[in-house]
Amino acid sequence: MAETPFDDPVVAALYDPLDDDRSDLDAYVAIVEELGARSVLDVGCGTGSLALMLAARGLDVVGVDPAGAMLDVARAKPGADAVTWWHGDAETLPPLQADVATMTGNVAQVFLTDDAWLRTLRGIRGALRPGGWLVFESREPSARAWERWDRASTWSSTEVAGVGTVESWVEVVAVDGPLVTYRDTMLLPDGQRIDSDDTLRFRTRAELVASLADAGFTVAEVRDAPDRPGLELVLIAGRD
Repeated sequence: MAETPFDDPVVAALYDPLDDDRSDLDAYVAIVEELGARSVLDVGCGTGSLALMLAARGLDVVGVDPAGAMLDVARAKPGADAVTWWHGDAETLPPLQADVATMTGNVAQVFLTDDAWLRTLRGIRGALRPGGWLVFESREPSARAWERWDRASTWSSTEVAGVGTVESWVEVVAVDGPLVTYRDTMLLPDGQRIDSDDTLRFRTRAELVASLADAGFTVAEVRDAPDRPGLELVLIAGRD
């Protein structure tokens, strides 16, 4: 497993306080209920926000993430014992027969090569029961969201309990075709500055549909993300 910026315990501990509005996950809870799922695999579960929301509704949930520090945060939350946490990725999963797999946030875009993306999709397919579903989001490239990723547009100041005031912002470092590298910066009260670089791949709707077909999925529906209309797509694909 490749190291991610979220392997840093400080970054992981500040993840939730700096992004405490997770109303974007309500759409996923609704889709999981709509599909009648009783078991869910949350790929790239991070600090476990969605996994815990689903487990609280009585679902059998497995959360998988390559960043051990993020899983440490997830495991310390109330209700965490109701979730099975797996340190790894979609290619290292134990045998599962999940009804639905989810990927929220930037998860689907961190796979930069076609090969890595296809291996991930096939790993997820193998973890789903026949007739199971994959639900995930991906940013619409034509919206060119990265053009608004600069300090002036993204700067915020957040009071974090036990830490103090934390400043944070995002800046684009490089754009290379569909690959956008950006830097997340956090400035702590003691003056410590933490820069975390990451790269996302922006795939078109046609590319996503074609890659899903290659991995053994059929797209049933593509929705506009309710929290980012025009900026992000939510794909619902069935396991062939």
